Amino acid sequence: MRKQDTAATIPEIRPGQSLELLKELHILTRDGKLNQDTRRKLKQVYHLYQFIEPLLAGAQTVADHGAGKSYLGFILYDLYFRERESGHIFGIETRRELVEKSRELAARLDFGRMSFFHATVEEATRSTALPERIDVVTALHACNTATDDAIRFALTKKAKHIVLVPCCQAEVAAALRASRRESLAKTPLAELWRHPIHARELGSHLTNVLRCLLLEAHGYDVTVTELVGWEHSLKNELIIASKTPQNNGRPRQNARERAAAILREFNIEELAPRFTY
Repeated sequence: MRKQDTAATIPEIRPGQSLELLKELHILTRDGKLNQDTRRKLKQVYHLYQFIEPLLAGAQTVADHGAGKSYLGFILYDLYFRERESGHIFGIETRRELVEKSRELAARLDFGRMSFFHATVEEATRSTALPERIDVVTALHACNTATDDAIRFALTKKAKHIVLVPCCQAEVAAALRASRRESLAKTPLAELWRHPIHARELGSHLTNVLRCLLLEAHGYDVTVTELVGWEHSLKNELIIASKTPQNNGRPRQNARERAAAILREFNIEELAPRFTY
């Protein structure tokens, strides 16, 4: 595909970026313009890319779980891999119609090193169509336990970097509610999750804390930050886990024990298989 120099006409867009792709992603209007909403969306896309770009240095394979319409994969390919001789992006999605649309768009844009799979995370983990090792694994707004499945996939594939934006964490909150009476009898701290709305919010926070400890237990350095301002999304906690030369993949010694202690303290030890393996 011919490289398109858009900087002269729309300064916000990076030189060489595919106009057709930006229209497909509804970042540009059909007549090639930016309005207030699409300008904000473009800013968010570039903000996310700034976090991920440093992780791509030397990466040959990227797997995006819960890819949806594969917005992230297309952006990474367009901004980073398209002008390089190597590097492959795999989009993994359970909705067949979205997989087919992504395949059609990749063919139309001549993005030859993108592949899309109609599969669950478990199926993708076992698939021989994917490499034994994946350098970077992403899962943005993978709902509830799908984020945990993506973590397990990344660990199985010995990923160097993992990028997560968790969403709709309901499992821990449900466990907190189920043991509420017993917990209230044991500790006044159970008042923190006595009301359903508090159980939901605390459960979401606990889920991400336990995920970070799990990643640290497997030798990753973990950074937690905010993806975009709260005015844009309430589900925007960004977790980046990396195996770096500095840590040499050494696990944080007490991470697994800390996670187990948290599960005991909150009376939800039945979730240990998900967070302490």
